Amino acid sequence: MSADKKTGLNRRAFLKVSTGVAAAGAGLSLPREGFAAGRKRLATLIDLSRCDGCPGKDIPACVGACKTINMDKIPKIHEPIPEPWPRKTIEDWSKKREVFNRLTPYNFIYVHQAEIDEGGQKRIVFVPRRCMHCDNPACATICPFSANHKYENGAVVIDQELCFGGAKCKTVCPWEIPQRQSGVGIYLHILPSLAGNGVMYKCDLCNDRLEEGKLPVCIEACPQQAMLIGDRKEIYALAEERAKAMKGFIYGKKENGGTATLYVSPVSFTALNGTMKKQPGRPDMGPAERRMAKTDKMGKAVLQAPLYGIAAGVAGAFMALSRRKDRVQGGENGHE
Repeated sequence: MSADKKTGLNRRAFLKVSTGVAAAGAGLSLPREGFAAGRKRLATLIDLSRCDGCPGKDIPACVGACKTINMDKIPKIHEPIPEPWPRKTIEDWSKKREVFNRLTPYNFIYVHQAEIDEGGQKRIVFVPRRCMHCDNPACATICPFSANHKYENGAVVIDQELCFGGAKCKTVCPWEIPQRQSGVGIYLHILPSLAGNGVMYKCDLCNDRLEEGKLPVCIEACPQQAMLIGDRKEIYALAEERAKAMKGFIYGKKENGGTATLYVSPVSFTALNGTMKKQPGRPDMGPAERRMAKTDKMGKAVLQAPLYGIAAGVAGAFMALSRRKDRVQGGENGHE
C-alpha cells in the first residue's frame, strides 16, 4: 500500500485554507472541507465563541456522535474481571456506558459548562474536552509495549490489541486523559493478575476515518462549526487570527510542549480554569509543563522491568499465533 493511500488525505481535505484566514478575520462561517494533497500534518481548532453546548439536545452533538461511532469499540468484558496484584483496583465502566459528563473508556469527549463573572455579569462558555494530541506525547514515549503511537497526521492513538492497561500513559499526561477499562485486552491471555489491568481508551481523532478521507465525527456533527480540522500551519494561523479578532486567548500552542489541538476563547483560560476542578475524567485547563525528562527515565525503568520483559515476549508470541490461526481459519472457510 502506498504512503498516500495509507493516509487517505489525498482523497479529501479538511479546510479551505485559501479563504480560511480571511474568513476568520471577517467573522465568517468556515467550510469544514477543502483541499489536501499527500500527507498532511493536521491540527484541530476548537472555537469557544461558537460552541453553545447544543441547547435542546439531551447531549451535545459532538458527544453523541462520538459515543455512537465508538459504542462497539470495546470487546465484551471478561467476567469475572481478574483482581490485579498488588493493587486490587478494578475499573469497570461497562455498566455505565451512558455517562457523558466526563471522560470514560466509553466516552472520549465531553462538554464543560463554565460560568464566568465579567464585571458583575455572568457569561456562560462551553468547553469541549478530549485528548489534546500532543506534538511529542509523553504517553507514547513511556509505553513499554509501543501500544501508543503519534501518527504523522497528528493523531495520538492507543492500539487496544497491544495495550496492557498499565495506565502509565495517564500518569504522565498533564490532563490525565486516558481512561482504563478492566477485563479486556491481551493481558487476559498472559498474566491476568500480574501483567496489566485492561486497556486504556481515549480519543484517537477518528484516525480510521482520517485514513479514509473523512472528518472526525465530532467535527462533522457540530452544528455551530465550533470545531475545525486542517493543515497544521493554517490552523495555527487561523487560531491567531480569530484570537486577535475577538481580543481573546489561545490554549494548546505551548502547553505540554505544543499540541495538535488549539482552543480559542473570548475569555481567559485562567478564568475558565477557575471553574474547573481537576478530578478523574475531568481535566482542567491550567498550565501544563513539559514532562519529557521525567518520562524518559520512567520509560527506561519500565522497559528494564523483568516481568514486563517476559510479558512482552509472551505477548508477541501470542499475537503471532493468533494471527496465524486467523489466517488458517480464513483458508478453511474459503477466504484464501
